[in-house]
Amino acid sequence: VLHLAGSLAVRQQYLPGLAVGDQDCIAQWQPVLGAADKKRIAGLAGQMPPVVRAITGQAASAPPEQAAETALKTFLTQMLDSLVRSGSEMDAITDIRYIRKRRNFASVHDAWLYALRSKDGRMEYDRDKVLQLAEQIRQWRRPITVSEAAPVRLCFRLEEPGAAESEGQESAAEKWQVRYLAQPHADPSLLIPLSQVWKAKGKHAAVWKHWAADLPEYMLSCLGQAAGICPHIAASLRSSQPAGYGLDTVQAYQFLTERAVLLEQAGFGVMLPAWWTGKGTKTRLSARAAVNSPKMQGSSGLSLNEIVQFHWEIALGEETLSLAELQTLARLKAPLVRVRGQWVQLNAREIQEAIQLWKKKGSQQATAQEIIRMSLGAGQPLSGFSFEGVKATGWIDELLRKLQNGGSLEPVGVSQTFGGTLRPYQERGYAWLAFLRRWGLGACLADDMGLGKTIQTLALIQRDWHSNGKRPVLLVCPTSVVNNWQKEAARFTPDLPVLIHHGSDRRKGAAFARLAKKQAMVISSYALLQRDIEFLQKVPWAGVVLDEAQNIKNSETKQSRAARSLQVDYRIALTGTPVENNVGDLWSIMEFLNPGFLGSQAAFKRDYFIPIQAGRDSYAAERLKRITGPFVLRRLKTDKSIISDLPEKQEMKVFCPLTKEQASLYAAVLDEAEGEMDSTAGIQRKGIILATLSKLKQVCNHPAQLLGDNSAIPGRSGKLARLTEMLEEILEVGDRALLFSQFSEMGHILQTYLQETFGREVLFLHGGVSKKKRDQMVEHFQSETGASIFVLSLKAGGTGLNLTRASHVFHFDRWWNPAVENQATDRAFRIGQTKNVQVHKFICAGTLEDKIDEMIERKKQIAGDVIGTGEGWLTELSNEQLKDIFALRQEAVAE
Repeated sequence: VLHLAGSLAVRQQYLPGLAVGDQDCIAQWQPVLGAADKKRIAGLAGQMPPVVRAITGQAASAPPEQAAETALKTFLTQMLDSLVRSGSEMDAITDIRYIRKRRNFASVHDAWLYALRSKDGRMEYDRDKVLQLAEQIRQWRRPITVSEAAPVRLCFRLEEPGAAESEGQESAAEKWQVRYLAQPHADPSLLIPLSQVWKAKGKHAAVWKHWAADLPEYMLSCLGQAAGICPHIAASLRSSQPAGYGLDTVQAYQFLTERAVLLEQAGFGVMLPAWWTGKGTKTRLSARAAVNSPKMQGSSGLSLNEIVQFHWEIALGEETLSLAELQTLARLKAPLVRVRGQWVQLNAREIQEAIQLWKKKGSQQATAQEIIRMSLGAGQPLSGFSFEGVKATGWIDELLRKLQNGGSLEPVGVSQTFGGTLRPYQERGYAWLAFLRRWGLGACLADDMGLGKTIQTLALIQRDWHSNGKRPVLLVCPTSVVNNWQKEAARFTPDLPVLIHHGSDRRKGAAFARLAKKQAMVISSYALLQRDIEFLQKVPWAGVVLDEAQNIKNSETKQSRAARSLQVDYRIALTGTPVENNVGDLWSIMEFLNPGFLGSQAAFKRDYFIPIQAGRDSYAAERLKRITGPFVLRRLKTDKSIISDLPEKQEMKVFCPLTKEQASLYAAVLDEAEGEMDSTAGIQRKGIILATLSKLKQVCNHPAQLLGDNSAIPGRSGKLARLTEMLEEILEVGDRALLFSQFSEMGHILQTYLQETFGREVLFLHGGVSKKKRDQMVEHFQSETGASIFVLSLKAGGTGLNLTRASHVFHFDRWWNPAVENQATDRAFRIGQTKNVQVHKFICAGTLEDKIDEMIERKKQIAGDVIGTGEGWLTELSNEQLKDIFALRQEAVAE
């Protein structure tokens, strides 16, 4: 009912009124209910439990006598009145002045108007005069009251001239007609000409049988009201039985653009031709680029840098207009004309712009890559004119269709020496990579973690190695997964020479260049990419692959600039999170893959970043998805059409209380921080906020983590108590678990406590663990007799690991970034997993963790619409917002 009240308020379906009671008279905003609103109320009344009607504010000694529909309408009126009044309430000072002069208004009307804006709406005025005003208001509202009760409403339908008349010519006879129709509320699809209403005859007469005497008078009254909006209606009332009136083309255009809207706002029905009202189908002049594909030079002559000749066409819907037709339209000077059987709205400015475009820019040149950008809607090739895309022939047409519509790609066979079998979806991903590589277009393979981005990429590198003159590919990845790439290459592509460019003894300068040219793949890290870029640039790479490409999400970092500076034939980005923090990440990745494709960073921010992030603009998100879609392949493990042999992943939030000690520490941290935030600004304030966030999270984890005093562990943390209980059940049935924390000190606490509690080995992987030891830990956990519990630092263990022995994943503290948490979860939930994976996300109820969890859900939504890391965004909130997030609520503390 509250939703209905809000809808009525937005539609302005209300009028000022006066509720007269035995004791008080209340100025009130009252709803005006249409047929659909009444039907909705009737449906709600049918579902309304009787107990709801018993809430009357008085002692209920007997069942309620008030009907459900009456109770709903009363409540609806109260809610609507509150909503409208809240938007026009007087400030406190004005309201006090009103209360003081309640009995001293110049007239009862003044008292009424003031009461409509006051907080309680109560009128203290001479009761007899208030009752007279109530009667006046009733009479004033009578037309609306009658309209609400009437079985039909008056409608106007604009009918276009017959198609038999010659196009583009004005006949002496009236060409357009506005018909008067009656539309029954009970059957809105039924439209009855008023000629039947006047005669009260015809097959539809039963609709108004109870209104037989009043309906003609009501319809005449409605036409009289409409005549104030549309003068032609007044002229038609000279007839005893008006049925409509005629219009010429200019008058029809005026009805379409002006009168129709005003009639609808007044509550009348208006039916307009489909070519005018159809969403997205209103035909207007537009331009499109017509391209003839040049002949390919030889078997490998496909180049997107080739200059292509194209010319501009002026189109009307699907029809292309000639210059002569445009000039004829310009001479007509009519706002509505029929062209090739369809009526269209035109104005002189549009036609002149189209003629000038034809004359000045008729034929132009562009590269094939620029044509692709135009076809996908990237950039605005024309200023001040609607652009409807590209019409092409030959190989350019084939390329555009495959890019735009996901046209079927030809299967691409893997090399005979490939040491594995691609799943069907991996074959499609491999063919997609090969297709874009063929054209020198960058590709972002954004498959979920565990779907096999590595194997698809290796298949492409192997194929390319044997077909492109054995030129090397540079693969850049985080240090933690260098070894993983080396092992996977040895497994699937054992014939490829692979060089690991890492460590203090790595080759440099000319020596590196000579060695790299002999390799199929050179594997290096992001840190060395920017450090060794000077001699990396001198190697004739066939391509560059960035694994975990979210590492270049900040386009201004040295490693991002270094990646973009490499001159290569093709570029590939691998990431499970193309949008990690916000859609700005996507610009940086696309700028690496296809430089300039999304325009400048400033233009991207204006056209996409701000509308999507701040305005939740679905149109901007859809447009960005359309432009980037051909170059981003995003597939999810949970999509059964992609892969059907993975188990389920079940996510659950575990809400834990604080101990009294934790609550006391939490309050102490808050007290200290509030004074500092209020007295600082700028960088210093941001530092205080981030430090406070870290402290509060540590308190939620365990007091010993915040205090750092090596004090006792048991019995002091609500999270740890709950974790212990859950691990007891998990270990009892022989399952294994991963425990993630972003704090290495908390990892040490967990390892020590869990080993002592359960008397068994607990592994702990953090940033200080050597690569050799790390590999031993993973191998040990994955073995038949391995450890049952693996504690991991989120940064050290969040990517690049296969830990499919685990069927439980615990996020002991939240990273506040869905993408990073999902990557960590995917250490267990990936190909090779045979059990259901349960993900447990620990949250201290009633604390900042509880509040932030709501924000995490919103960040998930933004990322999904188009296809964050850290906490810096929180520093931009006001002190009041931060205090609300940090506040310790009653439900936080355990009894």
